[in-house]
Amino acid sequence: MLQKKRNPWAWVPTLYMAEGLPYVAVMTISVIMYKRLGISNTDIALYTGWLYLPWVIKPFWSPFVDLVKTKRWWTVTMQFLIAIAFACIAFSLPTSMFFQLTLAAFWLVAFTSATHDIAADGYYMHALDDHEQSFYVGIRSTFYRIATVVGQGLLVILAGWLEGTTGKISLAWTITFGAFSAFFLLAAIYHQFILPHPVSDHPTKEVKASTVFHDFIETFKSFFAKKDVLVAILFMLLYRLPEAQLVKLINPFMLDPVDKGGLGLNTEQVGFVYGTVGIIGLTIGGILGGLAAARGGLKKWLWPMVCAITLPDLVYVYLSYAQPDSLLLVNACVFVEQFGYGFGFTAFMLYLIYFSEGEHKTAHYAICTGFMALGMMLPGMAAGWLQETIGYRHFFIWTIICCLATFAVTAFLKIDPEFGKKKTK
Repeated sequence: MLQKKRNPWAWVPTLYMAEGLPYVAVMTISVIMYKRLGISNTDIALYTGWLYLPWVIKPFWSPFVDLVKTKRWWTVTMQFLIAIAFACIAFSLPTSMFFQLTLAAFWLVAFTSATHDIAADGYYMHALDDHEQSFYVGIRSTFYRIATVVGQGLLVILAGWLEGTTGKISLAWTITFGAFSAFFLLAAIYHQFILPHPVSDHPTKEVKASTVFHDFIETFKSFFAKKDVLVAILFMLLYRLPEAQLVKLINPFMLDPVDKGGLGLNTEQVGFVYGTVGIIGLTIGGILGGLAAARGGLKKWLWPMVCAITLPDLVYVYLSYAQPDSLLLVNACVFVEQFGYGFGFTAFMLYLIYFSEGEHKTAHYAICTGFMALGMMLPGMAAGWLQETIGYRHFFIWTIICCLATFAVTAFLKIDPEFGKKKTK
């Protein structure tokens, strides 16, 4: 039976909102929630750091999403499971074992979210032709960023408002994660009816387990046989070394009282500063980074982007020493740092695409993102212990020293000068 053509505007924005929100919840909102519930920085960084693992090992099970059921089925099913996992978090918060129970639920969110990423990105390629994919790639990126603003900004502001209104931190976050659960339940129901059924979206037929295993091994072998693979892996692991540690402690730093070295902001203020102003800076930096790379190519803009992703981290050294009570000044500093990150991160993502080119480029890109996640996971796990040992001021100085690793691995890269440039006739 022929399927009626459905306008991609009906599902691309909501699909990528649904892809972005769980990642934000696991990586950022969990940190803020645990900080407000009295968990130490050491435990927050260590245990939430482990939540990166599903994205690290995602390449190992991504082939099986191709073999079993359709991308559409995986996408909708994972959204239902994410709704259940968020509900588990909400119901676990009022209990005495909330830390252990919510961590287990966050693990379920992380695993299903990583699987949803595989399925949704694959579905996007099946449901749209080449022209539509190119046209809507900006739309999907925009709504992924909107999901970040909603999660990191508006929902954290909501939680802060509820903290003040109810006077109960646990209840405030229970309601917030209940809202997460309700959104995903509605999203799953909506997508069950609205997502098209592409003819090409079907399980792989007549594939033996031995063949799959052989192809799987060959894909990994070809990745590690690439020229300069060791340099590339070191780049993937170390380019974001400062950020991997900063990202776990920025929100605790803003929430901690001044006498403990923090800025003494409340939850609503943190939601606005980092989740709204910061995201605006990140988005503008990312757009300008893409425009710059398209004009001059990755090689030309590599070092300016390296400087952009590292040097603005100095604002946290300043904030930790000055501890200003001006929210406007804090906003300005975060905007500068996030703008630099957005601009500098462009080089990292373009290099992953560059290194993945050739046969098996989709699988090789997935492997690259696995190394990227590992580079975020391992340093982040130790960041809380390090900060509590040496204090915020010395910790932020340490992250600046770590920028030397970013500069060092970048110096060994070999990039085609024409890569990334706009092709001229």
